[in-house]
Amino acid sequence: QVPLVESEGGSVEAGGSLRLSCAVSSGDTNSNYCMGYVRQAPGKEREGVAALYTGAGNTNYAAPVAGRFTISQDNAKNSVSLQMNSLKPEDTAVYYCVAERVSLHITGDYCLRLIRASSFTGQGTQVTVSS
Repeated sequence: QVPLVESEGGSVEAGGSLRLSCAVSSGDTNSNYCMGYVRQAPGKEREGVAALYTGAGNTNYAAPVAGRFTISQDNAKNSVSLQMNSLKPEDTAVYYCVAERVSLHITGDYCLRLIRASSFTGQGTQVTVSS
């Protein structure tokens, strides 16, 4: 399991913005990772949100967040941020950072599928959007 350091979530009103960040805490800069976020709301299945392959910066997003969320690579190679804009009450969930080390070049689409299927996540952080 990849050790991760995650930022805290928060609470905002609908239409507001929040930013999450996540880093591979081992300091590994020699490997490439598929990194991203999944979320889980009460009574709902876990949902892949956004993913980024650190080897090339390829990204992909789930349909409900496309155009509102942006995942980007920070200055540290294996560190990402998720900028969430135009938040909606249905975005309320616990958000988990996920990272899988990969040895081959992958597309953003494959990375998002890898994130969805991964068994390993960070500790999670609550994001609450009020109407």
